[in-house]
Amino acid sequence: MKSSLVAISAAVVVATLVTGLKDRAALQERFGLGSAGKPAPELMMMGRIKPTDASAGNPEFNAQLVADKIEAITSPSPPAPGAREPDAAAPQPAAPQTVAQPAPVTPPIVSAPPAPQQAAAPAQPAVDESALRYFASRGDKVRLQAEISRLQALYPNWVPPADPLAVPQNGDKQLEAMWQLYSDGRYAELRKAVADRQAADAGWRPPADLLDRLDVAEARARLVNASDLKQYATVVDIAAATPSLLTCSEVDVLWRVAEAFIQTERAQRGQDAYTYILKNCANPAERQATVEKASTLLAYQPMQALLTLERPAADGSKEFDAIRDNLTRRFMAEGNDDPKLVIAPDYIARLEKLAETGGLASDALLLGWYQLRRNNDADAEKWFRAARAKQDSAAASQGLALALIARKAPEEAEDVMFRWRADSEDATSTYLAATANLMALQPPADLAEDVLHRIATEVIARKYVPTAQQFGWYARSLNQFQTAARWFETALAWKPDDEPSAYGLVITREQLSDRKAVLDLQRAWAGRSSRITNLEDTSSLIPNAVTPPPEKGTLAAQQPAAQPTQNPPTEPLPAERRITLQPGSQVVVRAARPAMETVTVPRGPRQTRGCSTTIDAGQLKPADALSRGWCLMDINRPMEAISAFEAALQSPTRKVREDAAYGQSLAYLRAGLSGNAAVAATKAPQNRQRAAELQVAILADRALSAFDAGRYRETLIYLDQRAQLQQERIDLMVLRGYCYLNLKMYGDAPRIFEAAAATGSRDAARGLADVRNVTHPDVND
Repeated sequence: MKSSLVAISAAVVVATLVTGLKDRAALQERFGLGSAGKPAPELMMMGRIKPTDASAGNPEFNAQLVADKIEAITSPSPPAPGAREPDAAAPQPAAPQTVAQPAPVTPPIVSAPPAPQQAAAPAQPAVDESALRYFASRGDKVRLQAEISRLQALYPNWVPPADPLAVPQNGDKQLEAMWQLYSDGRYAELRKAVADRQAADAGWRPPADLLDRLDVAEARARLVNASDLKQYATVVDIAAATPSLLTCSEVDVLWRVAEAFIQTERAQRGQDAYTYILKNCANPAERQATVEKASTLLAYQPMQALLTLERPAADGSKEFDAIRDNLTRRFMAEGNDDPKLVIAPDYIARLEKLAETGGLASDALLLGWYQLRRNNDADAEKWFRAARAKQDSAAASQGLALALIARKAPEEAEDVMFRWRADSEDATSTYLAATANLMALQPPADLAEDVLHRIATEVIARKYVPTAQQFGWYARSLNQFQTAARWFETALAWKPDDEPSAYGLVITREQLSDRKAVLDLQRAWAGRSSRITNLEDTSSLIPNAVTPPPEKGTLAAQQPAAQPTQNPPTEPLPAERRITLQPGSQVVVRAARPAMETVTVPRGPRQTRGCSTTIDAGQLKPADALSRGWCLMDINRPMEAISAFEAALQSPTRKVREDAAYGQSLAYLRAGLSGNAAVAATKAPQNRQRAAELQVAILADRALSAFDAGRYRETLIYLDQRAQLQQERIDLMVLRGYCYLNLKMYGDAPRIFEAAAATGSRDAARGLADVRNVTHPDVND
């Protein structure tokens, strides 16, 4: 009687387990993987089930020995004669595996150890071992092990055969072909084969195991496809409906589900998925890949929690040592992005060692930015200098410049960043900040003329108000009040509400005794600036506070400039400089730069309304963009006109495109970019007259640029080319004369100056005087 009760109880347990595994709805309800209308699905903590000790299943079965036997039989070379086969009857017991502790909400599925009374249980249900035999015959060790684990989960009393190869092969050739299709991943063909056979043989039923496996395989394919298409909600839904995919044998699926959770703003669930892999899965390569994948999606703190699951190696090292350097770099980069994030000292020390011994500039850069974000300017400067020593780059120079500005060394910062000033918006902002701080030094820095010139050129090109204002104060410190007034006026033209520039202008006009300009400024700023309206004492000429450098890591571009009211200064210092020439000295004589050659543009009347404000020309219709471009040219804003003409070039109308290309060329010429002007002229065909006008203007501009750079022979070449197209103007004749003078062609220079002076040109007369100073210095005072 007692034996019967035990047998009945065991049968009930088996039936409950089998029913539970096949009841998808029950699984979903139990493990939080709900369907539509229920809470969002959560990752089910499900482990791969393996034999743990002799009490589970067959005490004589050893999967590794079976796999070795399969490999020996399926190997291309036959085994050596007399080789002893593994003793399947007395295998070495596999090392017991520790089952991961279940999470509070989603406990893992594990099979409870069978009770001792199971030995007396009645005969178990028939087990479909066709898949087992097929994988064994194919030598597929991975799928063989997975199939054994699956059958043991379904049938706790099932005893795996000691040698699956010894089981008679399935005599159903059609079924074998179906398993072959499944193994090859040809699921659509498999579905068709099953349907065809059922149609031909109404009494044949496909094995339930084959259909279940096919369902799972198709679900896996859909999940992978959804993941590749970044349809992350679909990935989670498929995983919820197919919990058998969430096992260590499907680690790629687990990775994709973890990513889907994170991308759908459920980072904790993604972290749970990675945690499950590290707690339950044993493949070293998959564990390492899990950490690498997680580090690209999870933040610093969650990653530290995952790294606590690292296992020690037999040699005393840790299993993730091979990727720890890259993890360190990733964590430091995250620290650079978030100044409030504190990275563990061990990571910082590790990266410092890498930077000192590895020779990578990028490691030093990471350290430099990390220290700079935390206002450790001395350490930041050290690492940025180390990075530049290994590889000079825009990022290293920008970081070093910011560190130098912080320790009040803007002169070196300007020199460091000048080469990289146009590399990016951040680089440009850093360079301009260095120039503003350099010009604001007290006492004023003693700057070389070429440095002043290049700074002025960049400030005018960028319409950078802070440095323009500081140029005004710098000129005042040298008692050059006219130049100071021009710089203050230029800053106000770019930014009419810049009160410090207005204040600088009003006190400068006061010192120049320009009472009308002072009164005009006081009326304009009435109610907005008390120190301008109540101006009394101008003896204290202390400039305003230094413009702070851009905030580290958040360099902002200059705001769009307002409509200028006059042309900006063309020189950082007074335009006229007296040069004393000594006999035999190597002196370069400069001519006054001729005015930019203008081209008459026959156009219809245009309205300037609407182009005094800054808008995105790309949002306008091509015809409207063209009109705006000409309007901007009229108010001397060529850089903005370039963008407007570029938008007009997208017009389908040929006439609009021609006018846009012509206008863009003129805008580039006005900005002093003759190379860009030549390129713009080719964007649309031009008629002969326009092409000739542009060619003449481009050659004149190139001649001027070459002369300013001291390339006098090249200047003469451009002048000769231009002279073939159009008669040479008087100002360009003077330029030619100065080229001859600097090339010591003392016979040609006077001839050119005399011809130009005959027209009444004062510049030509000055050129003649310069020739006499060089050739006959003894007759001059």
